[in-house]
Amino acid sequence: MRTKLAYLCSSLSWGGLEMNQLRNAVWMKERGHEVVIFGIKDSPIVKAAKIAGLRTCEIIRHKKYYDFKSGKSLAKLLEQESISHLILRDTRDMSVSVIAKRYCVHPIHLSYFMEMQLGVKKTHVLHTLRYRYVDLWSCPLNWLAEQVKTMTRFSKDKIVVIPSGLDLTKATSTLSKTEARREMDLPFEKQIFGLVGRFDEQKGQLLLLQALVMTQNPNTIVCLLGEPTIGEGEAYSRQISVFIEANNLQDRVFIRPFRSDVSTFFRAVDAFVMASKAETFGMVTIESMACGTPIIASNAGGSPEILEFGKIGTLFTPMDVQSLTEAMNSYSSAPNKTSSEALYHAAQQYDHHRVCSAVESALGLGSY
Repeated sequence: MRTKLAYLCSSLSWGGLEMNQLRNAVWMKERGHEVVIFGIKDSPIVKAAKIAGLRTCEIIRHKKYYDFKSGKSLAKLLEQESISHLILRDTRDMSVSVIAKRYCVHPIHLSYFMEMQLGVKKTHVLHTLRYRYVDLWSCPLNWLAEQVKTMTRFSKDKIVVIPSGLDLTKATSTLSKTEARREMDLPFEKQIFGLVGRFDEQKGQLLLLQALVMTQNPNTIVCLLGEPTIGEGEAYSRQISVFIEANNLQDRVFIRPFRSDVSTFFRAVDAFVMASKAETFGMVTIESMACGTPIIASNAGGSPEILEFGKIGTLFTPMDVQSLTEAMNSYSSAPNKTSSEALYHAAQQYDHHRVCSAVESALGLGSY
């Protein structure tokens, strides 16, 4: 049977998980593999896949568990498309994928690429039976692989660690700091701490503003890149606006809408703050590294491992304004603790060519 990859994604959202699924599909096609996206009609990932020139195959929105009818339909599509490898990232697609694999006449290699950490143990007999049909569980970081080993009964010899990838040629910028600040209409002479992400309490924008007040350094300002999700983040956005006005921060906080060339933002700021409570991986941290921009991050989730447990970045206690304030003051007193060159060098392990090569090896595919 020939090699043909199907990337399954039934999500109707457009976030990091969906973007990573599409990016990897595009990269694998560029490396010579035959690729098709299985998704819901007119979903964001299907629309983006078509724009990227990928073949798409329409599926029906299935239930998360025990949807045997949808599983049988998916199996039929897999057979019709002569799919050899089925790749998923969303846990809601796992049950239907296992059912489809069981219905398929021809063998299907089923891979799960982990995007979110495990919230609870998955050792129930039903989880264990389902996992038996998964041929590969790929974790982006070692701490997540340890979670799988301790919180599931998944076969340890089928667990691999492959980081999320980044096209470093697109992640970097040739702009100088002055040019980037002019592009973003930011003050030239100030020290800028930046945070990128949708306005959400878990992202920590308000925590950063509270720390800004506590630094009591008028030369320090903050740039927030992002906006509220329609219908979700308006209340938190208003809370931020009220805080800015109440603390007279109008001249020290600059809010800019999200932009596709996020590298310009990283070139403009002096340090990037990952203030999330616990980011599973944090692609923006890798993007900051690729731009040579120093990082201050919560000591939780994937950030400690990415920052080599403080060797190439500053870690603070999650959601602790005093700890973040101290980290910001520490950076201000020693801004050149980690060189831009060292950060860029550390980002090389996430280069998409290296990541795709690891994926090919794990899936038993030949490289092109």
